[in-house]
Amino acid sequence: MKANISTSRSNPFSTMNCRGQLIDLSEPKIMGILNITPDSFSDGGQFNNENDALRQVEKMISEGASMIDIGAQSTRPQAQLLSAEEEISRLGSLISKIKKEFPQILISLDSFYSETVKFGFDEGIDLINDISGGMFDDEMFKTVAKTQLPYILMHINPTYDSMHDKLIDEDIILKMNYYFSEKIQELRRLGIKDLILDPGFGFGKTVEQNHQVIAELDMISFGEYPLLVGISRKSFIYKPLGKSPLDIETETQKIHLKVLEKGAKILRVHDVLAARQTIDLFLQTQ
Repeated sequence: MKANISTSRSNPFSTMNCRGQLIDLSEPKIMGILNITPDSFSDGGQFNNENDALRQVEKMISEGASMIDIGAQSTRPQAQLLSAEEEISRLGSLISKIKKEFPQILISLDSFYSETVKFGFDEGIDLINDISGGMFDDEMFKTVAKTQLPYILMHINPTYDSMHDKLIDEDIILKMNYYFSEKIQELRRLGIKDLILDPGFGFGKTVEQNHQVIAELDMISFGEYPLLVGISRKSFIYKPLGKSPLDIETETQKIHLKVLEKGAKILRVHDVLAARQTIDLFLQTQ
């Protein structure tokens, strides 16, 4: 994927540098979710051996994913907290094997541990997806700076134990913009250049707050940074409807279309094919 020069000149945040490869974000991209965990809320245990994981990566690439987000730890409510060593053990040689079999794919590593990020960097990851905003590991931002990889900065409560607590009473968009402004300044001071913002849907937000963020997504950072949206199989969609996480694809794609219209650049999803169809529909209207 090569950057469109005219687009990147008009908007410096329309591209990101992944190990020297300039990735064009002028059109939305799909990040397929690969949970190699036994306890994730909707697909735990399905891909926690290498053969199954590689087959799933191949499937997601064939359906339209240009990025794969690998997570070795579940962050659902009441999930077991793993150490960095346990994460690294679960990852094993999977990252390097994916890179060998599918060299064109970008690999994002979902971890809030700096040691896991160091391991992932040596194995060949292209992006760092840290749900904690650097707050669960004091060495995370310094480690990101050393790698110079693009960093996905998510909005979340300040501790692991409080990450799902509904703590925000004031306007959620104002609160998020204050949070992102402070974090971006800190990351910039460390020399981290490529930033992607994630509103953190489902983390410490009420159903109403999640829907407000969807409606006002274009107000987050005032459009200055690319936005990643991860709503796939989230409880704020399925619980009010009395449905299961696997039974809300129609509702999910309606929201995906809304966030694309509001400027989302990356959709983090379980169902790649449906997201690809939604992006194609969105692009037809542009």
